[in-house]
Amino acid sequence: MKKFLLVSFLCICTNGFAQLIQIGPQISTNITSVNTNNFSSDHTNSGIGFAAFARVNLLLFYAQGEFGYAKSNFSVYQNGVGETEFKLAGTDATLIAGYKLIPLGKVGNVRLLVGYNWKNYSDIKTSNNLNYIALEKNNHSVLGGVGVDVWKFTFDIRYLAGLIDIDSSSGEIKTGITNFSLGFKFL
Repeated sequence: MKKFLLVSFLCICTNGFAQLIQIGPQISTNITSVNTNNFSSDHTNSGIGFAAFARVNLLLFYAQGEFGYAKSNFSVYQNGVGETEFKLAGTDATLIAGYKLIPLGKVGNVRLLVGYNWKNYSDIKTSNNLNYIALEKNNHSVLGGVGVDVWKFTFDIRYLAGLIDIDSSSGEIKTGITNFSLGFKFL
C-alpha cells in the first residue's frame, strides 16, 4: 500500500512538474529593417535562427528564456556613393515575461509577451561600394508580440526594437526585427 501511494504521489508530482516547466528547441525566421539618419534608404532582408527555450508557467503568467544562434541581413544606400549589404550572425539570448490571454487548458493558449533580447555579432560580413562602416558587436532590443500554443507546438510573432546604435562611426543604424518562431515542447 505504501509503494502504491508513493508511486501515485510521484506520478502526480511529475505531471504537475511537466506543466510547470517546459523546454524544447525552436527555429525562427526574421525580417530585419533598419532606422537610419545618415543613409537615404534601406532595404529589408530575411534571416534564420536556432535556439533552445525553457518556460516556467505560473497560472496565467509565464517566464521564458531562450539561447541560440541567429543570422540577419539588411542593406543601406547613400545617394551618389553606393549600397552596403550587411550579413550579421552570432549568439542570441532572450528573456520574456508573458500573460496567457486565452487559456485553452491542455489544448493550448494564446499569449501576450514582452521582453529583452541581446545579440552578440561574432560574424559580421559586408559587401559594399561605400566606405567601411564599423559595427558594434553587441545589440540590445526590447520586444513585444503574441504567441499561440497548440498541443506541444509554440508559434510566436515578435517585434524587436533595437536600442543601440550599431554603427560605431558618426552614422546611426538601429535595427527593427520582425521575428516568426516555431518551437516544440519536449516536456
